[in-house]
Amino acid sequence: MVGYVESITDPSYNGQILTQTYPLVGNYGVCPEHFESDGPKIRGYVIRELCTEPSHWASKKTLDEWLEESGVPGIYGVDTRMLTKKLRVHGVMLGVLHVYPAGEKPSTEEILEEVKQIPDPNKTDLAKEVSTKKIIRHKTNGKYKVVLIDCGVKRNILRSLLKRNLDVIQVPIDTPIETILSEKPDGVLISNGPGDPKMVPYLTRNVEQLLETEIPIFGICLGCQILALAFGGDTYKLKFGHRGQNHPVIDLKTKKCYITSQNHGYAVNPESLPEEVETTFLNVNDKTVEGIRHKKLPVFAVQFHPEASPGPEDTSFFFDEFLRLIKDFRRE
Repeated sequence: MVGYVESITDPSYNGQILTQTYPLVGNYGVCPEHFESDGPKIRGYVIRELCTEPSHWASKKTLDEWLEESGVPGIYGVDTRMLTKKLRVHGVMLGVLHVYPAGEKPSTEEILEEVKQIPDPNKTDLAKEVSTKKIIRHKTNGKYKVVLIDCGVKRNILRSLLKRNLDVIQVPIDTPIETILSEKPDGVLISNGPGDPKMVPYLTRNVEQLLETEIPIFGICLGCQILALAFGGDTYKLKFGHRGQNHPVIDLKTKKCYITSQNHGYAVNPESLPEEVETTFLNVNDKTVEGIRHKKLPVFAVQFHPEASPGPEDTSFFFDEFLRLIKDFRRE
């Protein structure tokens, strides 16, 4: 099984206990080059079987060692596929992982009582917790400049922009609109991130003002939901979200189907979108919105992850589409 290091370090999992359905995890240890952020962002980890003797030339430590030094509790020996079935029936639930000293017997009553006291992480601004705290400039000496609004951006999104010779100014999620516009960007990308998009109303207000400038805007995951809200639409919480590397989506224009990597717990309500905004992609499994586009402005967004990591690279062409809009915007 591959992709567990990327998932554990994905900022979109901030505040969550992550459960993996693949039966064996840790088989290639921990390779820093697979990190999607500076370290683990999950609050807890649940797996079926733990590999304690990984084999990979780039591995620096075992999964267990990494999580322990990062202060992330984990548990193995759990029937995670049965647990997943329960989550599909009952939806995402609050939970707790309680670490007991060797020899101490767990108290089910105490744990159940503790669960009742857990605050809902989705009622807080999770995105701000994982956003950069300062402006970071990534130079390629390219012709075009993009402001990346960091809501908990995955490193592979940044890599995808730099690969296309775009200079990137990575800014905190709460950066004032005046600061963003002072950079004179050729385009703006609103990144992925954790939590309820309605918990960051300050970002939605900024994006509303960005739309008035007609600068090309590309939204990914949380960025898609933020754009929908800025358009005047609405979002809602999914029962158990979309997680994993094999979600099929269909392009409503070409009828082509793409396999995508996804990680989100909220979705756009298509009936709430104004007439000038169209739905471009739907999830094949549950028919939820997977992409939107403004009919007149150079603005579009996808709910899935075109940068993958982990997952298929079927939709990486969206970064090329973003670059095309930037060139058109500059009339070049």
